[in-house]
Amino acid sequence: MSQIIATYVIHDEKDIKKKAEGIALGLTVGTWTNLPLLEQEQLRKHKGEVVHIQELEESERVNQYFGKRLKRAIVQIAYPTVNFSADIPALLTTVFGKLSLDGEVRLLDITFPDEWKRQFPGPRFGIDGIRQKVHVYDRPLLMSIFKGIIGRDIAYLTEQLKQQALGGVDLVKDDEIVFDSDSLSFEKRITAGKAALNEVYEQTGKRALYAVNLTGKTFELKEKAKRAVELGADVLLFNVFAYGLDVLQGLREDEEITIPIMAHPAFSGALTPSEFYGVKASLLLGKLLRLAGADFVLFPSPYGSVALDKEEALGIAKVLTDENDPLKQAFPVPSAGIHPGLVPLLFRDFGVNSVVNAGGGIHGHPDGAAGGGKAFRAAIDAALAGRSLHEAARENEALQKAIDLWGAVEVTS
Repeated sequence: MSQIIATYVIHDEKDIKKKAEGIALGLTVGTWTNLPLLEQEQLRKHKGEVVHIQELEESERVNQYFGKRLKRAIVQIAYPTVNFSADIPALLTTVFGKLSLDGEVRLLDITFPDEWKRQFPGPRFGIDGIRQKVHVYDRPLLMSIFKGIIGRDIAYLTEQLKQQALGGVDLVKDDEIVFDSDSLSFEKRITAGKAALNEVYEQTGKRALYAVNLTGKTFELKEKAKRAVELGADVLLFNVFAYGLDVLQGLREDEEITIPIMAHPAFSGALTPSEFYGVKASLLLGKLLRLAGADFVLFPSPYGSVALDKEEALGIAKVLTDENDPLKQAFPVPSAGIHPGLVPLLFRDFGVNSVVNAGGGIHGHPDGAAGGGKAFRAAIDAALAGRSLHEAARENEALQKAIDLWGAVEVTS
């Protein structure tokens, strides 16, 4: 019998085992012991089962948070896949729908059988496909972000785009809060952006991709995305948690939407930060986004201005790039507060198959966005060669200026 296994941390004042069994039944057949034997046999293939309980030590911090003394345990429950259709809303409603209202349960992970997982699309391009698009195969990619665009016109956007591309970035993405306006419409951003990047390509021979923010009413998104493809858009940026994971999957599965999708984590913080309830980040921002079809996944780095716990951030990257998964790998994009001096940390922790993503670390450079890009590229080259940033900066003025402004973290192997 095909099953998915959901792993939780459960808190209870009295009996963890009883609570776990109540969850397993309540989210499947509802009741069991008072059913006639014939009905039990008929419903057995639908019944949830508690398959593992690992008791944890009592925590004074937990007790203080909840205002009462609680027992804790890691609990695994098996749910028969025959109970729900192969879609993410059905999955999440089964394993954490009404249970999320408990307030004392956290969903840590879901393990899927490979045959069930193969019903989902996964990334269309994945890491290998994206590398082919930018012709970069041996280093982390570099991405920059538009800044201060709201209220500006298309000329300002294209000039900023050119400067970022001249710095040697591989990708430039819209700010997630850039929506359609008369001066910066979706279609104008695509066509003007494409022309600007082609101009830089003719000048430098370096091709950069532009991720345009796909926004609007949900039922209009597919047609808008198809129009983006017609206009030659490179990548779609998508605020997936404002719309839902199933919307991302719908975009990915449409055969006329043939460009990569970059998932932004906006609004996910409403679900993930607590260690006591909600959803673990590596599941929501990692496993489920890969399942739904994201080619890139942005998430807070462990070092920047909106830092995520390091274990959580590494957990996201691990599930996005797990080579044993039957789906294509997705690019991890640790973000927020990144400057060139942090590149050695990023390289050590996230490796070659990652994207270095910066906003202020590009635009705040003394030589502007072009200088910021050049500083990052020099820092990436130094990390790949095992050289210290201070040593590399003696040969690169842009990197030296970045270090003078933001400092540098040296990493020893």
